[in-house]
This record gives sequence, structure tokens and C-alpha cells, in this order.
Amino acid sequence: MTDTATTRPQDSGSTASPPAHPSVQSNRRKARLAVTATAVLLAALTATVVDTLHAGDNHSAPARLLAGYAVAWALFAAAVWTVRRVPVRTATVLVLLGAAAVAVAGLSSPPRTSDDMYRYAWDGRVQAAGISPYAYPPASPELAALRDGWLFPTEGACTDWGLTHTGSGLCVRMNRPGVPTIYPPVAEGWYLAVHAVSPPGSRHKPLQVGGAALAFGTTVALLVVLRRRGDPQRAPARAALWAWCPAVAFEAVNNAHIDTLGVLFVVLALGTGTVGARRGALLGAAIAVKILPVLVLPGALSGQRGPARVLRVAASAVAAVALAYLPYVITSGAGVLGYLPGYLHEEGYESGHVRRFALLRLLLPDTAAAATAAVLLTLTALYVWWRGDPARPWHGALLLAGTALLLFSPRYPWYSLLVIALVALDGRWEWLSVTLAGTALYLAGRLLPGFPLQAWTYGAAALAVTAGACLRSRPVQDRLKRRQGSAVRARGPAPNHAVEGG
Repeated sequence: MTDTATTRPQDSGSTASPPAHPSVQSNRRKARLAVTATAVLLAALTATVVDTLHAGDNHSAPARLLAGYAVAWALFAAAVWTVRRVPVRTATVLVLLGAAAVAVAGLSSPPRTSDDMYRYAWDGRVQAAGISPYAYPPASPELAALRDGWLFPTEGACTDWGLTHTGSGLCVRMNRPGVPTIYPPVAEGWYLAVHAVSPPGSRHKPLQVGGAALAFGTTVALLVVLRRRGDPQRAPARAALWAWCPAVAFEAVNNAHIDTLGVLFVVLALGTGTVGARRGALLGAAIAVKILPVLVLPGALSGQRGPARVLRVAASAVAAVALAYLPYVITSGAGVLGYLPGYLHEEGYESGHVRRFALLRLLLPDTAAAATAAVLLTLTALYVWWRGDPARPWHGALLLAGTALLLFSPRYPWYSLLVIALVALDGRWEWLSVTLAGTALYLAGRLLPGFPLQAWTYGAAALAVTAGACLRSRPVQDRLKRRQGSAVRARGPAPNHAVEGG
């Protein structure tokens, strides 16, 4: 008798799949290797941020901080390079997890390089008491009843980092305690909101958590904008330029700089599909956080030559700023400018008292540097508006904002948080050198007294940007494409198999 089990035809549903082509298997192995390498680099970056923040502050350990920043930037660059080889869905998960990890690392210590956050906390407390932050300086006796012990310590020698004496001998944990606040109204609204939800005795931590939330929210916004309006395949790698950047961990989270709120508004504004009132209102909100986002306005109007659209965006931006200022104008009048005029003089932006414009001062006398910078910036703004790509408003915005930082050469690295977000949108990573220039100038200034560090750092950044522009030029790109085509022809036709991946 014949065994039916041996003679029954094989069920077609159980037919085994043919083995994957060797090239497919190779690509899968490479993708897995890229995922592992990216995860390891992100873990190392997170650990480096934590270790650097526990090494000391910019007064007691500037060399140690500078070394930690350098290692963090190297790990960041390597992680961004490897994530480009990860499939899109997996890369998106890595970007979000990495952004959260780096943000949590920034929360691991009190501020280390900037005491601006303490002024934020004070302004929030003053507003919660129903007083305009533009009315009195922190050292004013009218605000004596609001002084917290952690912001106005009464014990010790008042010599620790972040502490300063007022003219009357008061010990204060914030800078410029003798002048009114400098911050615009939307920033002041954020300080009040954070203060309102802060548990008693939480000190600086709520502002840092708020900074982490803004930084992570900006990462999410970048991913959404890049998937809808950019290149979905490159969206995760582009967003990682912001999400994992050490400057975001140090400045947006650890120092909780309010610039991050303005950056989020800018990303949302440029991600708006049409040029209209919504884009203008979001830009107005960004300008009412920190004045620097006004540089984005010509980029937001890229290629828009019709007066109706230009007027709609500009009018909406002005209206948003005016509405934000209105409650404070009612209570403080012209005092809403706060310490802004004094700050501009203090920082050396006025003619005759120039400590900025380092690159221009290599060629021009100090008296002409400010005027020349203004002319160059105006010409760049007109070029961006008239010749910019309306489909990529961030392209012109990056050119103008980055050029402004190169011309004005500030020593505060958090000013370039806006540039980092625009780099993420546009992909021109060479502009990150502007952030590196500000960081090196801020941390190494104490190590190299008398050395023209401002000109050297921003000069190196200008060279990096120029080199990047040359590499992206059409002749160079055409040459690279011809070489790639020759290499492909030499290898022969690729096998006709689908490859799994991003």
C-alpha cells in the first residue's frame, strides 16, 4: 500500500520563499550596522553632554568645557553621517529617541555657561505679582518683598558662579540686576507661564524642562515640515542636525535660552504652505520672543513680488508684535524697551564704540564697520526677497541669518540656535560653523587674552561656508555626477531585485 503522505502534491501555500539576492542581504546588513552605529554614537553623545555639564562652569573650567564640547560635536557629526544610511522609519525613531536623550542630558545639572535663566525666573515671579517686568530693575526696593532666597542669597561670600553684587551690596543670582529687563513680550509671557506651573522650591528646573520641551517640539515640527515640503527620504537626517546638535543640549536645555521658543515659531512659519497672514503672525510671534528672527522675514517672502502678499505677511507680523506689546505698553509706556538701548551700547554695536564686525574691521576702520555691515545685510535681504525660491523659504532665510552672524560676530553661541534650525530645514551643514565660532569665542576668550580670537573664529567659519558653497556649485556637482556615472557603468547593470530600506 502506498503512503499517501509521500505521494500528495506539496501545498502551494507552504512553498518557501526564494532566498534573498546577495545584494539585498548586503543592504540589510549595512542598514543594521548603520542603526547600531548610530545608536552607539547617540549613547556616547548623551554621556559626553552629561560629563561635560558636570565638569564645571565657564569661569572655573573653560578648557575642560571646551574639550567636552569638541568631543560632543565630533560624536554629533558622526551620528548624523551614519543615520543617513538608516531606513527612513527607523531613522525617524532614532531621531526622536536621540532628541529626547540629549535633552534629558541637558537637564542633568544647573546652568553652566549662562545665567540668563535666572532673570527669566525673576521676570516670571514679578509678573505673577501683577507688576510689569519693565517697571523696575531686580535691585529696586519696590520689589524687595518678592526676593526669593535662591535668587537673592543672604548667606555666604557671594563669590560663586552666577552671583554678583549690586551697588548697594545686595547679592543677586542674575546679570545686570540694576536695569530693567530686555526681553520682548512673548518671551515674558513664557516666563509667566512657566512660573505659573512651577512647584514651590523648584528653582531653575522648570525653565530647563520647558527648554527641553521646546527643543523636542522643534524636532517634531522639523520632521513634519521636511516630510511635507522637503524631501521625505532625507527628513530624519536633516532633523537630526537640530535634534542632536550639542548646542541645543547646552543652550536650549541646560541654559534654557528663550531663543528656542522663537526658533519653534520660525519653523512653523516657514512650514506654512502659503504666504499669508498665518506666516506673518507666526513670524511676528518669533520676533516678539527675540528680535533676531526679523532676519527671517525676507526669506519668508522669497520670490513674492506681488504687493498684496508682501503686505499681508508684513502687516500680520507687525500686528502680532503690536498686540503682544499692548498690555505692557498700557502699564509701562515707553519703558517696554527696557535695557535694549543700553545693551546695544554695552555689546559694542554702536558707531564709535565697536567691538563687533570682526571680519570687516580687518579691512575697514572701526567707524565704517557698522555702516558697511548694514549695507551688506540690506543688499543680502533684497537679494533673498527678489531672487529667493518660494518653495524653499528657509534657503534665503539661512543665507541672511548666517551672513548677519558672520558680519556682526557675536560671542554668544545661543544666538545661532536660529541658524541651526534653518540648517536642518535646508541641509547646508557648513553654516553650523557659525555656531562653532560663537562657542569657541565664548569659552576660549578667557584662555587666550589678547589673542584676536573673534576674527579667527568667524574667519574660519566664513572659510567653511565659502568652501561649502563651492562644493555645492553646479560645475562641481556636474563633475561629481559624471564620475558617479562612470563608476556605475564600469560596474555594469545592477541586478533587478527590490531592495528593502528607506
